[in-house]
Amino acid sequence: MHILVLQHERVEHPGIFRDFLKEDGHTWDAIELDEGEALPSLDGYDALWVMGGPMDTWQEDEHPWLKAEKAFIREAVEERGLPYLGLCLGHQLLAEALGGTVGPSEAPEIGVLDVHLTEAGASGIFFDGLPERFECLQWHSAEVKSLPDGAEVLATSPDCAVQAMRWQTRAFSMQFHVEIEADTVATWNNIPEYADALDKAIGAGRMQELEAACAARMQAFNAMAERLYINWLQATAKT
Repeated sequence: MHILVLQHERVEHPGIFRDFLKEDGHTWDAIELDEGEALPSLDGYDALWVMGGPMDTWQEDEHPWLKAEKAFIREAVEERGLPYLGLCLGHQLLAEALGGTVGPSEAPEIGVLDVHLTEAGASGIFFDGLPERFECLQWHSAEVKSLPDGAEVLATSPDCAVQAMRWQTRAFSMQFHVEIEADTVATWNNIPEYADALDKAIGAGRMQELEAACAARMQAFNAMAERLYINWLQATAKT
C-alpha cells in the first residue's frame, strides 16, 4: 500500500506504526499541514491516515487549513471509499467531516487510563485479539460528542463515550494513542498546549511519572499497536 499521512505537528507522526509499515514493504508520504504544506491529490494513494495535533477541530480561524482538511477527509472516505485510520485529532476530524460533532471534554483524559470495548468492538475485526478492557495513553481535552450517520462506537470509557469508532466498513479511528514509542511522552510534552493540558490534569512537574508509567507498559503497548495494525489491514482490505 501507498499511504497518505496528514500530520499536524512534525513530532506527532505514526510512531511505532512506521516500523510495521517498513517491515511489510508499505510506503507513506507525510503532509505537514501546520507548516503550510498543501493537500495533494488522492490519486495514487491506497489509504489515508490522519494523526493527532494540539489544535481543535473548531479552530478554523486560527488554522484555516482545517476546513480544507475536513473536506479532503470526506472526499477520501465518503466519495472514494479509501481505507482510513485516525488517531486523536484524526478521530475527531473523521467524525466532524462526516457530519458528527466534536466539543470540549467535560473531563479531559490525560494519563494511562482504561478503555472498554463495546459489544460491537469486542465482536468485530478491528479489536480482535485485544482484551475487552485495556490500558492506553490518553492525552486529549476534546472529544466526539455525536456520531455521524453510519458510524458505530467500538470502545468507550467513563469520561469519553466515543473512544473508538467505525464508519461503514473501511474507516476506523481512536481517541487514545497506540502508536507511542519510548520518547513520545517527553517529545509531546515540548508542545506547549500538551504540556499545559498535562499540568492542569495531573499536576505540574509530573511528566516524568507519565513517562515512567508508559515505559513500564511499552512492550504491551507496542504489541497492542501491532495487533491493531494487522487488524486494520484485514478489516480494510477490499473484498
